[in-house]
Amino acid sequence: METFRGSLLMVVAMLGFALEDMFIKSTAHSLPVGQILIIFGLGGTIIFMGLARAQGQRLLHPAICTRPLLLRSVSEVVGRIGYTLAIALTPLSSASAILQATPLVVAAGAVVFFGEQVGWRRWVAIAIGFCGVLLILRPGLSGFEPASIFAVIGTLGFAGRDLATRAAPPSMSNHQLGVYGFAMLIVAGCVILGWTGGASWPSPLAWGKLAAATVFGVIAYNALTGAMRSGEISVVAPFRYTRLVFAMVLGVLVFGEQPDVLTVVGSVVIVGSGLFTVLRDRYSRRLASARAASPASGR
Repeated sequence: METFRGSLLMVVAMLGFALEDMFIKSTAHSLPVGQILIIFGLGGTIIFMGLARAQGQRLLHPAICTRPLLLRSVSEVVGRIGYTLAIALTPLSSASAILQATPLVVAAGAVVFFGEQVGWRRWVAIAIGFCGVLLILRPGLSGFEPASIFAVIGTLGFAGRDLATRAAPPSMSNHQLGVYGFAMLIVAGCVILGWTGGASWPSPLAWGKLAAATVFGVIAYNALTGAMRSGEISVVAPFRYTRLVFAMVLGVLVFGEQPDVLTVVGSVVIVGSGLFTVLRDRYSRRLASARAASPASGR
């Protein structure tokens, strides 16, 4: 039952993130990206501050200046700048497809930074997944969109954030991490706005879209946290890829996008590689547990 609950929460989280992206992309037609991030980040920060205080949690945790948290903050800024520019300048479906490579980057980074063991099969899956990214980017071909590089930068930033989160002190609550994460969006927005300029007072419609993006973003963040703490992670994690389905549907229905063959094939390759990596990790863990239990059962 817990695994089913976790899977359902993961689907809810991915739908929430897809809707958040939709509202941000829609608002980017009338407001500069930097200003969108500032307003969005401020709204999320206030909400998470309220949630943290409601549970009696301090807003300034002593670990806020530790190396993992500083790396997490920098990675959050890089990821948000890259991905927000990607969904503003490129089709939502292709930007979301490239983002699905994040778990593959995290798997590779876990080997480098945490010394985790990854067999040759998973290395092959990771390499194939990156080939899927290249199919979507298609560098050197006529369909290449230079702005798609922002999606790659966003993917690398989010992967760094996820890796740094693993090293964050367990004493920090999810609401506290939410405060710091959304606060970094304000920083990212200031960086972009300082470069581009062009800030203006949002229209009532823009305010409504940003409010909706903030609400869906907070709901998605909390649902994702609940999902990762419910049931078997190896079963729950693959439902992360439903975000791509939601993004493609919203891209077609709301923005009139028409993903071409290479984008669809690349998406399938990335998702397939990610699913194999998750399932292979599950198999390896079960095999290791069986081997560890084998000597004891023979006594």
